[in-house]
This record gives sequence, structure tokens and C-alpha cells, in this order.
Amino acid sequence: MRHKLGFILGLLLIQHSLAAAPRKATQPNILIIFTDDQGWGDLACYGNESNKTPRMDQLALEGTRFTQFYAQPVCGPSRSALLTGRYPLRSLGWGMPASEITWAELITQAGYQTACIGKWDVSNRKAIVERMPNAQGFQYYFGALGANDGGKVTFHENNTAAGSTTDMGSLTTLYTDKAIEYLKSVRDPNKPFVLYVAHTMMHTIIDASKDFRGTSDGGLYGDVVEEFDFETGRLLDTIDELNLRDNTIVIYTTDNGPWNQPAYTNNKKGHPEGSIFWGEAGPLRNGKGSCYEGGSRAPCIVRWPGRVTAGKTSGALFATVDFMPTFASLAGFDVPTDRKIDGVDQTGLLLGTNKQGNRTNFYYQGNGVRQGKWKYLVADQKVYGYARDMERPVVEELYNLDRDIGETNSLAAKHPRKVEMLKALMNSIKADATIKPVQKLR
Repeated sequence: MRHKLGFILGLLLIQHSLAAAPRKATQPNILIIFTDDQGWGDLACYGNESNKTPRMDQLALEGTRFTQFYAQPVCGPSRSALLTGRYPLRSLGWGMPASEITWAELITQAGYQTACIGKWDVSNRKAIVERMPNAQGFQYYFGALGANDGGKVTFHENNTAAGSTTDMGSLTTLYTDKAIEYLKSVRDPNKPFVLYVAHTMMHTIIDASKDFRGTSDGGLYGDVVEEFDFETGRLLDTIDELNLRDNTIVIYTTDNGPWNQPAYTNNKKGHPEGSIFWGEAGPLRNGKGSCYEGGSRAPCIVRWPGRVTAGKTSGALFATVDFMPTFASLAGFDVPTDRKIDGVDQTGLLLGTNKQGNRTNFYYQGNGVRQGKWKYLVADQKVYGYARDMERPVVEELYNLDRDIGETNSLAAKHPRKVEMLKALMNSIKADATIKPVQKLR
């Protein structure tokens, strides 16, 4: 009842605070479904032979499936990059300052309603009001400010504490229920919306509800993946029920690769004995925390009926940092000009007018850079300490990802000029970190 009363009060406040800007005929609704620690190879449509994911497979048939899409190697940095269009060396990940500008703040000025449900993780996992969702552009929020590492999740509804749970198997359904309630109770049919649903699963400590536990061929992790598939189907069915399908862009992706390094199976600080790390990276090397492809290359599916090509697989470079300028183009707002924006407008890629897209490179957070098919990694170990990459040799590495997706054969010794060129590109991206924002734009 406490959550329900808070939800209703929040809706009343939203309805009174929405911008008066009328909806433009071309403004699409945007639904972002963002999972946690899910592997590139966890879904059947990405090659998994154990997990049954019929709803995600159907979504891929109805939209475009991207095979070279990038998030970030760990969770807080991935979220700050998604929200701001800026690499974490600028947006600062878990410590994202209040001065950062999110697309949620800007899109409200174009007449959008905004809601965030689920894991936030950019306010240092603390209730720092000026860095919580309401202060960063989301008019409604329900979820957890951090992860579930200790087997407990504490909720906030807007800026108010809203209880907690130790039932990890309830979270996927809870967040889906909240998302459906938002769509049915809040949506003004005359205004577009952005709904950002950031699931806690498949971040360990994982669990599934009693209806799914023990039902898959993939163990407990498979149970969680299949429950996510079912709950996502419920959310997509609601979009159809409310006649929103044709003008809603659905974007599914995840924050980083799977936490699949065996060295961390039993020794992660704060995890109970026996907790297990899961997920499949498919043909990619390593997983979460790594600068190899398994760390930051993520599954991504985008559906927009009649606009985004159905049944297509795209190998174009695309990334979460591209959401800011792409949403600006689609929704009709301007990106900030007082700070470096790393994202590029990928509207043409989505709509099929630019098959290669506008992204030509990708920066691996302190570890290296990719340009086209070539990927360079520095010699020193610049990784997040809690997800240390145990496989890296302390030498410079160069890979041709078109021919060696698993990064098994370094070509650095054969192509020294390419190494120097990519090193210079990496340093130029890092140098832009000196550009500081002038002020918070409101």
C-alpha cells in the first residue's frame, strides 16, 4: 500500500509538472530495457543453445539485431555513459556528479514524460538527492540506487525510501509490474514518453521466482534469463494492448558482459559462500571488467515498426553513448555544447539510410581503442580492481576483429604503424577529458 500511495502521489505531481510543449507528430515513444551482467551469448537469437528466449527472439525478428554494439565493462560507468552520451572518464560512473546533463533532462523540454524503474547506480549507491533520478530528469522513479551484491535491495520511490527485499527472485517481476503500471496509469496519450527499465538481474546474487526456478536447461542462470524473457514479453504485450507499438522505439541491451571469469567464482568480497558467477559471452573473449570484447560488447535489439528494418542483423559500430544525440534527433532537442559528447547521431543507422552508421571508433575506458576492424590495447593493466582481468599479458596488443573476433592472435609486432596510429587516437580521446562543463543547464 505504501508503494501504491507513493506511486499515485508521484503521478499527480508529474501531471502538474509536465512541460506544456505539444507533441510533435514525429516524436516516438522510447522504451529502454537494460539488463545487468547479461552475456552477449545468453539469448537464443545470439546463438545460445540452452536458454529458451522466444520473446527476445521474436523482438529480433521484428527489429534489427546489432552484433557490434558497445556498453562499458562495468555497471556504474555503463549507466553514466548511457545517460550522458559521455565516456566514463568524463561522466565518472558511480560518482556521476550533479553537473552532468542526461538526455532525460533535455527530452522533457521537448514535451516528453520520463520514468526510470530499476537499478540507478550513479549516485555512489547512496540517497544523494541532487544525484538521484528526479534531479537528473526522470519525473518518476522506483527502484534501487545500487546493486544486490549482499543479497538485499533497498528501494526508493522518487526521493523517498520505499522498503527493501531479500527476495532476489521477485525483482524482475516487480520492475515489470511497475513499468506496466506506469504505462497504464501515467501515460498521457497526447504526450510522448521515455521509460527506462533497468533490471537488477542478471547481476549476482541471482535468483528466479518459484514459477521459473528449476525449469530451464541452463541451471539457475538459465532460469533467470528465461524469466526475464517472459517478463519482457508481458511488457511488450502491454505496449500492444495500449496501441503504442507503431510509435514506440523498443531498445534492449545490457550494461556489460557476463561475470564469467572463473577466478572470481568464490572470492568476491561481500558475496556469500557458494555464490556463482554466470553468463556466456559466445565467441567473445572474457567478460565483465575485461578490456577484451566480452567485457563491453553487448547484445542490442531495436524495434520500431515500419521505421527500423525488421529481421535484420547489423554489424555497424553502435554504442550506448550514441543514445544522447540519437534521441536528440528523434525527439527534437539539442545536445549540450559546453562539454564533450562522445556519442554520435545514429538515426540514419536505425532508419536504414546509413548502413554503416556514424561511429568509426570506440574507446575502451583506459585500456585502448578500436577504429574500424582494428583494436589496440595498452600494455599496462588498467582495469577495475573488483573485476580484475586475469588473462591479460603485459604487452601491447592489436587485433583484427573482422578475422579474429575471439582476440586470439595479437598482430602488434606485425603492424607497428597501426599500433602507433591507434595509440595516438586513444590519447586524443583521453585528452578531451580536460574539457570541463561550464554549468548545469536546466
